[in-house]
Amino acid sequence: MTHAIQAYAYAGPSVLDDGRLALSTSGGTALSGPRTHPRFFSGLLSQPAPAAAGLLAVADVALARYHQPRPGWTRDPVVTCDGGRLRFESFSACGGVYARLDVLELDGDVLDRGTTNVDVNGPLRESLARVGSRDPLHLGVGPDELTVTTLDGAVVEKKVPLPSRWLRGFAEVQVIAAGFDLRAELGGPQAVRFLRSLPKSARSTVWAVPSGRDLRLSGGPARGGVCLSGAGRVATLMPLLRFAKALRVYGPPATIEGGSSTASAWELELPGMRYTLAVSPEPWRGFSGEGAVLSDLSTDEAAGDADVVGMLLNFEPTVELGLLADRSGLSVERVRAALTQLGTAGRVGYDLHEAAHFHRELPYDKEQVAQLNPRLTAARALVDSGAVRLTGETAEVTTDGGVRRVRIAEGECTCPWWYDHQGSRGPCKHVLAARIAARVAVDVTL
Repeated sequence: MTHAIQAYAYAGPSVLDDGRLALSTSGGTALSGPRTHPRFFSGLLSQPAPAAAGLLAVADVALARYHQPRPGWTRDPVVTCDGGRLRFESFSACGGVYARLDVLELDGDVLDRGTTNVDVNGPLRESLARVGSRDPLHLGVGPDELTVTTLDGAVVEKKVPLPSRWLRGFAEVQVIAAGFDLRAELGGPQAVRFLRSLPKSARSTVWAVPSGRDLRLSGGPARGGVCLSGAGRVATLMPLLRFAKALRVYGPPATIEGGSSTASAWELELPGMRYTLAVSPEPWRGFSGEGAVLSDLSTDEAAGDADVVGMLLNFEPTVELGLLADRSGLSVERVRAALTQLGTAGRVGYDLHEAAHFHRELPYDKEQVAQLNPRLTAARALVDSGAVRLTGETAEVTTDGGVRRVRIAEGECTCPWWYDHQGSRGPCKHVLAARIAARVAVDVTL
């Protein structure tokens, strides 16, 4: 597994002192341009206790490794300010759990819009755990002017490895989530009762099945059910239950055939905010290998379209496909593919509640996300080497392991990857190569 070293340099550690939560920032992109320590917001949070608990939950996911737990994970959450809300995001070390806290009620000054990392250290975590419902909480994202003038040399540095599969996960989860439907919505008391009934084991797989205004647990697939593979992976929801107003459950289109595990998302409605967890189809299976982005990325025009669409993004709270299509002159399908391309660089996420993408800029070097899809790289190499022979609706792809026969439209292949996954983890490199070659052939004839 390849790793890129990311260096965080904070002007000082984040602190919570006398009701003032000062989150230190490190390297980011704002409307005003790249900033070493961007400053986005300063003001009061109307719901201090759930905000503190929610931020702590996001930080807990960043520290967690649900599959084969071991210490050593020190990544910091990412925060985006879009002018009307703050979005805190994190990913687990194993790449199988994504968390986001959307703080929707801000009372203060929005100083800029953009994305950055925020420091969440040990002492801060202890302080957040003690915040009560009557404690005032003033939040500052980024250092204020008075502090900046006195910070010469007072730098907190963190250097951490970012596995390529972890970075790919940010792209994959937003594409997978865009295909989810709202499958159930529970009121606060029902949400608390259901979540407390879940098995505690991180390896337990259950299905949540709608039953009137409630959910019941099933040990196997059932019509309308949503899979929760590794029930213990939603543990960060539990400390938030005392604030829960509702629970919404999202999953892929309903099916009971095959009984295979699928990804799902769990959204708690809190006072003035929402906390969302997305979990991968298996505890050992990170989002990075799902291949949901590959079909869009393999189109010849995706990279160019992404440049056009990227220039139109403005840290909007929701990205409207139709509006982007009108502004860019591209079709909705090409805009969607362009957003997928932008997602590989961490430039867009997906909000299930809004059923829309949102703009953010992950504060990582572009070089670190340039080669994050080895299947697509291998497919293009097969095309360039002349390994693909088109035969009408099918193709033959010659590899070291033999000739693979591909049904192009159906995305079926005779390789072991397809037999193992039946397309559930995106197209194999042979299908991708055949589709790329087919598009090249069409372009040549036009």
